[in-house]
Amino acid sequence: MTPSNDTQNRVDEVMHPRVRLRAALDGLPSYRPGRAAGGAGGPVPVKLSSNENPFPPLPGVEEAIVEAARSVNRYPDMFATTLVEALARRFDVPAEHIATGTGSVGVLQQIVQACAAEGDEVLYAWRSFEAYPIVVGVSGATSVRVPLDADARHDVRAMAAAVTDRTKLVLVCSPNNPTGPVVTRDELEWLMGQVPKNVLVVLDEAYREFVRDPEAADGIDAYRGHHNLCVLRTFSKAYGLAGMRVGFSVAHDEVADALRKTAVPFGVSSLAQAAAVASLQREADLLERVHDLVGERDRVAAALREQGWPVPRTEANFVWLELGEETDRFAQKCAEAGIIVRPFGDEGCRVTVGEPEANDVVIRVCAEWLTRGA
Repeated sequence: MTPSNDTQNRVDEVMHPRVRLRAALDGLPSYRPGRAAGGAGGPVPVKLSSNENPFPPLPGVEEAIVEAARSVNRYPDMFATTLVEALARRFDVPAEHIATGTGSVGVLQQIVQACAAEGDEVLYAWRSFEAYPIVVGVSGATSVRVPLDADARHDVRAMAAAVTDRTKLVLVCSPNNPTGPVVTRDELEWLMGQVPKNVLVVLDEAYREFVRDPEAADGIDAYRGHHNLCVLRTFSKAYGLAGMRVGFSVAHDEVADALRKTAVPFGVSSLAQAAAVASLQREADLLERVHDLVGERDRVAAALREQGWPVPRTEANFVWLELGEETDRFAQKCAEAGIIVRPFGDEGCRVTVGEPEANDVVIRVCAEWLTRGA
C-alpha cells in the first residue's frame, strides 16, 4: 500500500527535520543585482544596469593592487588604518569618526545591526535603494516606507510625520537611487530639526561625486553640526572600484565605535584598501572622469526630456524612466538593441550613463519607443 502524500510528508519531517531559521527571513526578497552583460553568440551587450563607472581604475591603482596581492597570504589591517588616515586628511575629520566596510551597503548593514532589532522601525523613502528593506528585514526590524513626491524626490515633511517612538533609524538617499534627485541642504537641516536627537539619521551619499546642484546637502558638512547624523560614501561608483567592495562612514564617536564593533573582522581586503588609498591620491584624474560622465548624464537627460520623457532631475550617474506596467517590455526592447538596463517591477527602469556610443543607443531606443509605441 502506497502511503498518502500527507503521510509521506510527516515521515519526511521526522526523518529530515527542517533547519530552524529566523521567521524574519520569511518572504524577504533577495538582493537583485543588475543583469550582467554576456551570453553565447552575437555581440556582447553593454551593461547599463548597475551604475558602474565605465572607465578602468585610475592611473596607478592597478599597480597598487598588484603590489598588495604579494601579501594576500596575510590578513589585512582589520581597521584599515592607512585608508582611514587618508580619508581623515581628505575630509578634515578625526580618524576616530571613520568606519569602513564592504561597500556603503556593508556599512549600512553594520548601522542597522547596531541600532535596530525586532520591534523597532527603520524609516526611509520609497522607492529608494532596494537593499534597504532587505537589510532592515534581516535585523527583524520593521520597514516604514514613505512614498516619494510627484517629482520622485524625498518628501521630508511626510518622513518627519512618520517618525514614532519606535523609530530607531531614518535613511536618506541623496542622490536617490534609482530616481536621481537630491535632498537639499535646507531640507536636510529641516528634517534634522524634526527627528529626535536620539534617533540616528543616515545620509547615503553613494553618488555624491556626481552632484552639481549647489543647493544639494553635503553630508560631511552637515555631520559636523549634528551628533545624530551618519554619512555613507563608497569607492564603488565614481572611483570605479565596484569589484573591490570598500565603503566608509563618517559619524561621531559613539556611532563610529558601534560600527567598528558590528563590522565583519578583516572584511575590507588588503587589495581593496590599497586600491582606495591609491585612488584618493589621484583625485585630479577622478574629477576629470566625473566631469565627463556628468556631461554625458546631462546630455542624455536633456535628449530624453526633449523627446517627451518626464525624466526627474538626476544628480547621479543614471536616469530614471517611469514606465509602469510597460517596464519589462521596455527593458526587453533595450536588450534587443544591445543595452542591459535595470527594471524595477511595474514602476520603471534605471539606465546607467555609460560611454557616449552606448548612451546614443539608449536615446535612439527611447525615441523609437515613443514614436512607434514599441
